Amino acid sequence: MNGLNSPPKGEADHEVVWGVQRMHKYNKHLRNFARANRRAGNLSEALLWLELKNAKLGVSFTRQKPIGNYIADFYCAEKNMVIEIDGWTHDDKYAYDMARDKYMQSRGIYVLRILDTDVKRDMSGTLEWIKANIDKL
Repeated sequence: MNGLNSPPKGEADHEVVWGVQRMHKYNKHLRNFARANRRAGNLSEALLWLELKNAKLGVSFTRQKPIGNYIADFYCAEKNMVIEIDGWTHDDKYAYDMARDKYMQSRGIYVLRILDTDVKRDMSGTLEWIKANIDKL
């Protein structure tokens, strides 16, 4: 969950679409942070990843995807959708999260926020909710 509040100077962040692939420009300095986040991962992200990987919900997701100056927990290029898991680390980051959502939405990305506790306590309900949002996009 690293990043700044604005895109890097001199790098316009725009979307290029080839088929269903959507490529968003990103701050290249975030690649190592994203890689480290994938290795470290928190429990909720690891549990949800087990359910999202290999297109189990009908679409492919990637983990810890850099977009602009942010790193999304999960990203689906086909639906241009980001899933963010909010846990206790987000308690004091409301303004940051809102700026991040606004940035993603300005790029046409649908942002779905899920509580850490929902992933841990009600995985089937969480997956149903994710699937319902995927189906409406």
